[in-house]
Amino acid sequence: MSLKPLSKLLFVASLAITLPSCAFVDWLVYKQDLPQGNFLEQKDIDKLRIEMSKEQVAYLIGRPVVDDTFGGDTWRYVYHFKSGRNAEITYRELILTFKGNKLVTAAGDYKVSEDFNTPIEK
Repeated sequence: MSLKPLSKLLFVASLAITLPSCAFVDWLVYKQDLPQGNFLEQKDIDKLRIEMSKEQVAYLIGRPVVDDTFGGDTWRYVYHFKSGRNAEITYRELILTFKGNKLVTAAGDYKVSEDFNTPIEK
């Protein structure tokens, strides 16, 4: 038996053994979670009311990370989370629209409270 067929056989056998083990080793390696953007809690979203000023909204939930370059009447709160364990991605967004300095609407992935359309007491 010549050396060439034997070396090809060994090469193919080594590939067959090492390729599946790479996937197994990859599972054992720790990967860090990657949160990015504004993490908002539902309890804070429930406190939002129409006619709140921008300062009041910023006090409750903070300023958005994403800045609107064409004006400041729309605030976008974006949250992106990639799990290190299973690479699952969570994406949530809250869009607040102001008219002048007063909150008018809230839209996105968060649910506003039933009291959202009731202005706060002056």
